[in-house]
Amino acid sequence: MLTFYNELHSQHRGRHEFFRGELVPCFEKPERVDQVLAELGRRGLGQIVTPHSVPPMTLERVHTPRYLAFLRNAWTDWVALDPANAGKDAFPAVWPVRTLRSDIEPDNFCAKLGLYSMDSGTPITSGTWIAAKSGADCAVNAAHALRLGERGTFALTRPPGHHAGADFYGGYCFLNNAALAAQHMLDDGARKVAILDIDYHHGNGTQSIFYDRNDVLFVSIHADPRSEYPFYLGHADETGHGAGLGFNVNLPLPHGASTQAWFAALETACLRLQMFQPEALVVSLGVDTFAGDPLSHFGLQSADYLRVGERIAYLGLPTAFIFEGGYAVKELGVNVVNVLEGFDTAL
Repeated sequence: MLTFYNELHSQHRGRHEFFRGELVPCFEKPERVDQVLAELGRRGLGQIVTPHSVPPMTLERVHTPRYLAFLRNAWTDWVALDPANAGKDAFPAVWPVRTLRSDIEPDNFCAKLGLYSMDSGTPITSGTWIAAKSGADCAVNAAHALRLGERGTFALTRPPGHHAGADFYGGYCFLNNAALAAQHMLDDGARKVAILDIDYHHGNGTQSIFYDRNDVLFVSIHADPRSEYPFYLGHADETGHGAGLGFNVNLPLPHGASTQAWFAALETACLRLQMFQPEALVVSLGVDTFAGDPLSHFGLQSADYLRVGERIAYLGLPTAFIFEGGYAVKELGVNVVNVLEGFDTAL
């Protein structure tokens, strides 16, 4: 397993987030990656390298130039409003929902925050852009290494990415690393690429990016959005649109779904992936399906993640794992590396 590590991930360090009506310490914090890195080192599971920087045009294959310009300049614009903002994270307060227009970018920066965001729980900090961009570098490098012959790669980075759309951020995500990885492989000559999202929360951003396309199959196992974030996307009847009809597969599970039910969904996902016959696979690797996760309600145990990696390996595809969610920090390293070890052992 070749790991691309984002050495700049801790530049994004939110002070607080809004959670169920309260301002609380951020669940998505640098210690998440630190735990995984330490466990990788302890087990000696392959080489850990830093990525090469990718050009802006690579990001523009997934994200709109207008959104990227906003994100790149967000902190500077936030502090320009008031020098005292340097000691605060940036949060939106208004959103252009339903009948309000979103096609015209407002001049007011606070309005821009709402234009480009989907929630009030994702702080922009002084280091958000550099951390997110370096994470995108990891994902694209991980994808490119597959094209060069690697069988398994891992992008160890934060903030995560699968909730970020072409022109919006949210769910702790700013740049969609999984989508960038898949798009890079297509641009590099692959005809078909699949994305398997096993995070507890639906990858709404990834779905929206590829929803009209048939060169990427998106399959997601997640908590029912009627009761869990992101709430407004992830239902089973969302199967794609136009050329993409039939290439989006959502497998929502109810609150408290058993481990047996989760693995049955994984088997369904794997069969659908096999039918698609992709040339490579991107896995949005969230381990917030763990029984002890503070934000989730599934029951997987640490040993189960070995089985997850083994089953993915049996697909026989070059696979790039992209680190997403998982907030039980103490167990996080073991759970993530169990997936990777299970994959490696089964090869």
